[in-house]
Amino acid sequence: MIPVLYETDLKSLPLIHRGKVRDIYAVGDDHMLIVTTDRLSAFDVILPTPIPGKGAILTQVSNFWFDYFRDTIPNQVSDMTLEQAIPDAAEREQVQGRAVIVKKLKALPIEAIVRGYIIGSGWKDYQNSGTVCGIKLPEGLQLADKLPQAIYTPSSKAAVGEHDENIDYEATVKLIGEDLASQIRDVSLKLYQEAAQYALPRGIIIADTKFEFGVDADNRLTLIDEALTPDSSRFWLAETYRPGSSPQSFDKQYVRDYLETLDWDKTPPGPELPEDVVNNTTAKYQEALERLTAKQN
Repeated sequence: MIPVLYETDLKSLPLIHRGKVRDIYAVGDDHMLIVTTDRLSAFDVILPTPIPGKGAILTQVSNFWFDYFRDTIPNQVSDMTLEQAIPDAAEREQVQGRAVIVKKLKALPIEAIVRGYIIGSGWKDYQNSGTVCGIKLPEGLQLADKLPQAIYTPSSKAAVGEHDENIDYEATVKLIGEDLASQIRDVSLKLYQEAAQYALPRGIIIADTKFEFGVDADNRLTLIDEALTPDSSRFWLAETYRPGSSPQSFDKQYVRDYLETLDWDKTPPGPELPEDVVNNTTAKYQEALERLTAKQN
């Protein structure tokens, strides 16, 4: 059992950034160590209660998808070993199973969101205007309906504690140029569609997901951060899915639903989570990992 880790404290490497979930350290000039902790954020607020095992599960899920799509798009993962990055065994133990060494890249200021189903903020938009992020959708859709085709709805990348903002495709062109903007849109849709096809026979509907990208010294687009995890996606249980109601999920929507029952204004500090919510969340993340990575007969 991997110990619970809310926050890292590595002395041998300089800390670059502490994000909502990940702690990032410099490894020389060309690499970084990304440690996925057991922190959980909801409504862009980091909650005080860790989810045991979550960081290790997210790391395994991301690494699975990075490998699965290695021929589709380059990814951030380096050949450097953890032993090379952290020679000290005691320090290494702190992050074992939840750390990955990545190439240092220039991150792009866009969250590439792909939606295959209508739920969450998209459902609220649709009820008000018949659109999602400015994209017109057919009339008569129900909550959690599958869309006629997946849609690309990017957002700007906000700092910790601030909310991401939906932007249109033209805004991404202004931010990073037509070439990269179109590459991100096209590869995001491709990754989502292929992942959704892979996951469905394993009992998981990937309703939507978020990708992040960077570029290397040659301006080559590279998949970074995390990929198709229960933190960056909505994973629904396919067996019980019915349009018109909120589906059972393997992701942090379960935590969001609990938080919606509280008298909390969605600003820091976040509330503590009760033990049953914590345990159920760990179990949902673990089941998602097992379903995605299990070999099919």
